[in-house]
Amino acid sequence: MVMCGFGQKGNRMLPLHKDPHFTFRFAEARIIPRFHLDGVEAGWRVEIFKIDPGSGERLGLLATATVGEGGWVDLVEPIIVRVGDVFIAVPQQEAGRA
Repeated sequence: MVMCGFGQKGNRMLPLHKDPHFTFRFAEARIIPRFHLDGVEAGWRVEIFKIDPGSGERLGLLATATVGEGGWVDLVEPIIVRVGDVFIAVPQQEAGRA
């Protein structure tokens, strides 16, 4: 078996935990017209929620959008965030896929 610096090369081990969403935290105020979701295929729907930075509780749905080419999400209306704001993007599998 071939070894690399991190264990067996070609190992099919799955991680113990993978978040089902992407978290965005902001150290400064911004206007967010688009963002990137690494590894999410074009055509998937995504729901964007504002969350409480301390508890992680969902505070409200900010937007829904569709992932475009290369994992980019273009918002119809930009999200305005303040210092310390947090939002999550939750991909929803494209309709018709299992």
